[in-house]
Order: sequence, then structure tokens, then C-alpha cells
Amino acid sequence: MAERRPFLLRVDTELLDAVQRWANDELRSLNGQIEYLLRDALNRSGRSPKKPGGDEPRGSPRKS
Repeated sequence: MAERRPFLLRVDTELLDAVQRWANDELRSLNGQIEYLLRDALNRSGRSPKKPGGDEPRGSPRKS
């Protein structure tokens, strides 16, 4: 599992309440929902960090 670091985040109360309700609907913790949203935003923008070993399926040609 990846290392986790604590991080203080100041957020508007109404925004945080809305994310908490969404987390409750998805049966996630607030922290888990925030991580989900951040990962989704990174994936959609093409900025997702690369995993060790690469994400390419086995047998696919290497890019040069």
C-alpha cells in the first residue's frame, strides 16, 4: 500500500458538508471520498501518477 501523509486542508463548511453527504451515499469515509475525487480528477486530466511497474497490460509493446 502507498505511504500516507497527513495533510491539513481548509475547506468551506458548505462544500465539506456536501462532500460528507456524498461520502455517506457512497458508503465511504470523508477522507476516502476526498481521495476518490482527487484521483478521479487526476485521471480525467491525464495527470495521474504512474504506478511502479507501469500500467501497460502484459504483452503490449513498449513505447520508445
